[in-house]
Amino acid sequence: MLLRISLFVAILAALAAGTLSYLEVTDKIPALTKQRDDEHSAKVTALTDLSNTKTKLAKTQSDLTQSQADLADTKSDRDKAVARAEAQVKRADELSVKLARATQERDDAQNELASFKATGLSPEQIVKLNKTLKDARSEIEAINGEKTVLEHEKARLQTRLDRYEGTNAFVMLRANLHGKILVVDPKWDFVVLNIGDDQGVLPDGEMLVSRDGKLVAKVIVRSVQKDRSIANIVPGWKLGEPVEGDEVSPAHPAI
Repeated sequence: MLLRISLFVAILAALAAGTLSYLEVTDKIPALTKQRDDEHSAKVTALTDLSNTKTKLAKTQSDLTQSQADLADTKSDRDKAVARAEAQVKRADELSVKLARATQERDDAQNELASFKATGLSPEQIVKLNKTLKDARSEIEAINGEKTVLEHEKARLQTRLDRYEGTNAFVMLRANLHGKILVVDPKWDFVVLNIGDDQGVLPDGEMLVSRDGKLVAKVIVRSVQKDRSIANIVPGWKLGEPVEGDEVSPAHPAI
């Protein structure tokens, strides 16, 4: 009888222990499940971040390669601009020599003509001398025109060179460059000027708009034609409404 009671008690104790173990394991299952899910989510997030980092790194490398290529192109353009500027300067010097020679020849021809008149030469000889003088003047005018074109080209090349080298933040325009506004578009804030390439206007050159000696606005040239140019009004510099006939002058005149 005592043995039966002992066995019964042992069975009850085993059942109780098993029940307690089951309950403890049951309580731990949600925590373990949550821990597993959290670790899986963290792993997915880490893999996503790694993929994004690789993508950004590839883009950065691509941008770096493009920047290096752009820098090489810029240096090449700068070297070409310097070479062209040097060639234009040399050409301008040669034209100056030709101009001096032509001027001297013109003066000599005029002196000779006066001398021939004083000596009473024949009309045929005087006509010939007049033709020589006219030819010399025509050559001088052509040389002067070519020199003006070269000076404008030299100024444009020098401006580009200054930008490449970062020596000048502004486009310098001739100090005696003056013009007027022909057309005003108040909707888009741009104006048309009566001066252009022939007068020495350069792209991105800034000009002050004035009326009766008072500052009205500042404009920056965006497009240059032979004898016209188009400029936008600079934000923050519009002190009044520009109108047709307002005068313009360089904001940064060359010394």
